[in-house]
Amino acid sequence: MRDWRDRFRRFMVGRYGTDELNRFLLTAVLVMILGNVFARNRLVFWLEAICLILCYFRMFSRNTGRRFQENQVYLRWRFYVGEWFRNLKFRIQEGRRYKIFKCPGCGQKIRIPRGHGKIQIRCRKCGREFFGRS
Repeated sequence: MRDWRDRFRRFMVGRYGTDELNRFLLTAVLVMILGNVFARNRLVFWLEAICLILCYFRMFSRNTGRRFQENQVYLRWRFYVGEWFRNLKFRIQEGRRYKIFKCPGCGQKIRIPRGHGKIQIRCRKCGREFFGRS
């Protein structure tokens, strides 16, 4: 058993290995396999095969610089998508407690607590006053 581990370790020297993008691809393949158990679809089968081949290609590749760049692009994309969902969650939570008004003069957004009825709002940026219902 130890001999096989040593052989594999020597084989992997200078190769890229696994990273976040490979983990995502393997998870996507697993989800597609589980979904394809119930709905037999050839397109999904070929998509599974392509993702699995891509994953192994990236893992055994000796072009580590290129694979690292691909992973960085994936991580940047994942960060932006995650931030969009976090901002959406924040806007939903804030929308329950506050009403957002936009100043007709300068376009500045003004946050007012809900439940105060019709109030006069003064923009801190340009000083314009307008009415709004909170």
